[in-house]
Amino acid sequence: MDSTADKKKPNPERVALLRSLPLEIKSQITGEEAQAFMYGEDLPESLLEKLKDYLDEDSQP
Repeated sequence: MDSTADKKKPNPERVALLRSLPLEIKSQITGEEAQAFMYGEDLPESLLEKLKDYLDEDSQP
């Protein structure tokens, strides 16, 4: 069986949110940061800084 079938899938809502960001923000996000966000992993401080204007303060860790 294909090993990619065993991997968990990204959260569709988070993928949609990333896609909806302005181009200047999306272009600054690294692949590692995007992966952490889409898969619900611990977010790097660098990503939190880039998204600070788009995140609800009550939902930040």
